Amino acid sequence: MKTSIHAFLAEEDGITALEYGVLAALVATIIVAVFGTTNTGGLGTILTNLLNDVTKAVSSV
Repeated sequence: MKTSIHAFLAEEDGITALEYGVLAALVATIIVAVFGTTNTGGLGTILTNLLNDVTKAVSSV
């Protein structure tokens, strides 16, 4: 058992489809967390509100 675990950890083959799937899920999670939807208050919502405030301030001058 120990030798099979050591062989698995030492294996340096290319990336597999499973690893691509995990990476894609991680990237999707990060995108949703950063940009979010309008209901979640993600970074996209914060930037939209900021730009709307700047637009209002500039147009009132």
